[in-house]
Amino acid sequence: MSDTPGSLIRRAVVAACLAFIVAVPAFAQSPAPPSPSPDFLTRYDFHLAANALAIEDPRFSWETHFGGDLDLVDYVHGRASMLVDYQAVLGDQLRPFDPNQSYYVLEASSSVRVPGVEIAGVFHHVSRHLSDREKEFPIAWNIFGLRALRRIDVAGVTIDTYGGAGVIAGHSNVDYSWTADLDLAIRRAITSHVGAFVRGHGDVFGVDGTGNRGTQTGGRVEAGVRFNGRAGALELFAGLERRIDADPLDFQTERWGIAGFRLVGR
Repeated sequence: MSDTPGSLIRRAVVAACLAFIVAVPAFAQSPAPPSPSPDFLTRYDFHLAANALAIEDPRFSWETHFGGDLDLVDYVHGRASMLVDYQAVLGDQLRPFDPNQSYYVLEASSSVRVPGVEIAGVFHHVSRHLSDREKEFPIAWNIFGLRALRRIDVAGVTIDTYGGAGVIAGHSNVDYSWTADLDLAIRRAITSHVGAFVRGHGDVFGVDGTGNRGTQTGGRVEAGVRFNGRAGALELFAGLERRIDADPLDFQTERWGIAGFRLVGR
């Protein structure tokens, strides 16, 4: 039976509780204004999110996500940054809340600011793991790439965008050879404490031919409301996602609806 809007809302409410019990695709680095002089630990962003998945597959019921992104050093003309991220996918095959797989992401970058844009060199590592299932082989890949970030403020609207591309420098049990991605976030304040946002993200993975398939494409689009507090913000959102290789073992793209929440630093 297909998930109804009511069942998706009920799942989103449970997801909000679940994220505080268990550890929680991607969290995009945002542009940052330069420090007036070289400085240490000039920015720290934290995110904690959970959302329900609307799909007729017992492997995919919930997604939880948390991590941190910080600037280690701002040298005025650029910055050195680090990101650590963890994502879990839950189904209901073995129990009502069954965390069956997880992603670990480590990223280091160094950037240079030029008029209107920030350009960064990036090392990005991803590893995938199963939970309560046997897997004796690694699933992982490394990316060396470039990323461009830009922020535009116009008529009370903030637009953050980035685009990146890279080569897969090393991989285990995946057929990826290169990748590119694009992220766009549009935000508008309604009051001092409430705002609205729309965000879209797209991924492309080139392949090396060993998996007998062509270039893979995925993406996510969401819209929601943001409630700003003194030290952080709460975002409530809904949207759609197409995920490349949603299960680490069967190399199939899946599509689902999403509804959930996200806690972020201001």
